Amino acid sequence: MLPWSLVRRVTLIACLALSGCSWLMNPPQVRGNKIDPEQMKELTPGVSTKADVTAVVGSPTAHDTFDDNIWIYISEMTQPRIGRTLGDLSQHVVVMTFDQGGVLRNIEEKTKADALPVSVVARTTPSPGTEASFMQQLLGNIGRFNPGGALGSRGSGGQVGSSALSGQ
Repeated sequence: MLPWSLVRRVTLIACLALSGCSWLMNPPQVRGNKIDPEQMKELTPGVSTKADVTAVVGSPTAHDTFDDNIWIYISEMTQPRIGRTLGDLSQHVVVMTFDQGGVLRNIEEKTKADALPVSVVARTTPSPGTEASFMQQLLGNIGRFNPGGALGSRGSGGQVGSSALSGQ
C-alpha cells in the first residue's frame, strides 16, 4: 500500500492539472447588439430622438412587425459546449418605443426570466385536394383531354395553327 502523503500529493497534482484545462474552453461570445447600462443612462424618454438612440447604441436588431416605431435590441451571451453546441449564459432584450414624431417614449428591458414557453403543435395543415382516394387519383384526368389545347386550334381546311387564320 502507498504511503498517505504520496496519495495526497498525486491527488493534489491531478486536481491542479485538471483545473488548468480551463484555458482549452472557448471564451463566452456576445451575439446581437448588447447595450451597456452606461449607454442606457444617456437616453432620456421624452427628450431623446431616433437619431440620438442610433448614435448612442446603434441600429436596432429588429423592428416590430406592425409598428416601425418600436425598436428591439436583442443580445445573448453564449459559450460553446461539448459537440460544438452553444449554451446560453444570458439573454437580454431592450424594447424602445417612439411616438409619431420620433421621440423616445419608453424603454423596457427583458431577460430570459421574462420569456414565455412556446409549445410546438405537431399536426399538418389541411390543403384542398389531398383527400382524393386512390381511384380518384388514378382516373381523375379521364375526360379532361383537350385535343387543341397544346397544339393550337384547327381552322378551315384541316390546317393547324396561324396558317389557318391567314387563309392559306
